[in-house]
Amino acid sequence: MYEFIEGKLEYINPSSVVVNVLGIGYHIEISLTTYTEIKDKVNARILTHHVVREDAHQLYGFSTAKERQLFRHLISVNGIGVNTARMILSSMNTDELLVSIVKEDVNAIKSVKGIGLKTAQRVILELKDKLSKIDIEISCVGTFGNKNKEEALLALQTLGFNKLIVEKALDKLIEKDANQTIEGLIKQALKVL
Repeated sequence: MYEFIEGKLEYINPSSVVVNVLGIGYHIEISLTTYTEIKDKVNARILTHHVVREDAHQLYGFSTAKERQLFRHLISVNGIGVNTARMILSSMNTDELLVSIVKEDVNAIKSVKGIGLKTAQRVILELKDKLSKIDIEISCVGTFGNKNKEEALLALQTLGFNKLIVEKALDKLIEKDANQTIEGLIKQALKVL
């Protein structure tokens, strides 16, 4: 029903946001991942998923289409409701969750609060084939531990550099100094590319 809501962020906390659109405040439930993306913004566009129940109409919001798509896949799994799906997306970013499902890493999914072994297995069983259609870079598994490397890689790819060459350069730079900032990594990588 609602594709997105765009406006001024009147109120924001790690689980919800109120977006003022021409004087109307929309209360939207969000994941911790979305909160991290929008917490410093004054205005934002929140992609939404509308849930209608007998007793309530709720909006769930996402900073990226990929996160919303993954949320929709998660709630299609028997036994996973909207709040559980939001908890999963708050505990793992979209790429981590996708890799965990595709590589059948039950322990990673089971580590989410409220997810047991059978539910984790069901998530993998029901979503593995569906999620193979989502754009995912399995080769990026090693970058999850270093958010700065991920950001620098994305920035350099946007500038037109080859992903494999950039990854090798960033790995070498991180070996020398693992605590470099994103800007530092990009500047150093540009010198060697």
